[in-house]
Amino acid sequence: MATLLWILAVVLVVAGVFAILRKQLIWGIVLIVVGLLVGPGGVSIFA
Repeated sequence: MATLLWILAVVLVVAGVFAILRKQLIWGIVLIVVGLLVGPGGVSIFA
């Protein structure tokens, strides 16, 4: 389960970075924050 959360977090953060590069700043920030919260290093919402 931790591996799945880690992969999901990485995908969300990468998607957030690409959103910021496409000039969608708010959506990019939201994706990065959610990615950091979901990841094993953050406060997991599934714990």
